[in-house]
Amino acid sequence: MGRIRNRHRERQLLACLACVLLALSTWQAGATVWQAGRQAQAVWGGASSLQQAAQQLHSAQALLVRRSDGAVLLQRQADSPMYPASLTKIMTALVALETLPDLDMQICLTPDIFPPLEEASASLAGFSPGEWVTVRDLLYGCLLSSGAECSVALARLSAGTEAAFVQKMNERARQLGMANTHFTNACGLHDPDHVSTAHDLALLLDAALANPTFRQIFTTWHYQASVTPQHPEGLPLSSTLADELPPEALRSGVILGGKTGFTSQAGLCLATLSRLGTDEYILITGSAPGNHATEQYNITDACLLLNALSSVLVSG
Repeated sequence: MGRIRNRHRERQLLACLACVLLALSTWQAGATVWQAGRQAQAVWGGASSLQQAAQQLHSAQALLVRRSDGAVLLQRQADSPMYPASLTKIMTALVALETLPDLDMQICLTPDIFPPLEEASASLAGFSPGEWVTVRDLLYGCLLSSGAECSVALARLSAGTEAAFVQKMNERARQLGMANTHFTNACGLHDPDHVSTAHDLALLLDAALANPTFRQIFTTWHYQASVTPQHPEGLPLSSTLADELPPEALRSGVILGGKTGFTSQAGLCLATLSRLGTDEYILITGSAPGNHATEQYNITDACLLLNALSSVLVSG
């Protein structure tokens, strides 16, 4: 009988251990390493505050990283597949910047760009068919207003066709170590094979921010495009994050810039760069419920996590 009871207790302990491991695989808070060769440091006992915030997240995937040392402060299913939606345009802009050195080059948005995008209900910046604009205008339209017409125009100018440009995107992803990412288009339109992870997208944003022009655009909230006959005062472009970010969203610190994303399959996604104290932080969230007509749960989650981190920094 004693042996049977002992085996029963062992089975109970093993079951409890399995539950704990499953919970830890769902989300983790504390300092780990997000990139090989980069050392992480603990966050002044802030794990409990971030854990409490993590329990309130709407997003299925989340990753919060300190840029200075690569410390992962919180992760939730950061390596599980997610549809990146318009976060794809971070890669689109980066590859275009690395391919097109002349930002003042003029390009025509040919009429054939628009019908497929309109049929797919893609987000558009507002440029007109046949309008001549600069590469700079397209980059701002791509990152701020999430304009699919800008993404396709940049892709064609950079590589001749969008398909050839996508090959460049996937090659760049491999160079960055984005092992679980595959792109099929330059806009983020849904495709079952168009996938990434929060971890990979954080690697991408960190690399893109090292490009001074990308950083300047990404951290801009409003931009006036070039004067054209179609837009005599220049098309005004605004960040989709700025349009939705509540006033005084953070108790301290500042969100420097961000890129939102949404498709019905991807849910609400977000990539942000923030500064709290003297450090910068990258936050990626994905697969939050809702749509453009609901509360923006991706932004709600970002404010929740960044305010929790801010509390840790202040108390520490």
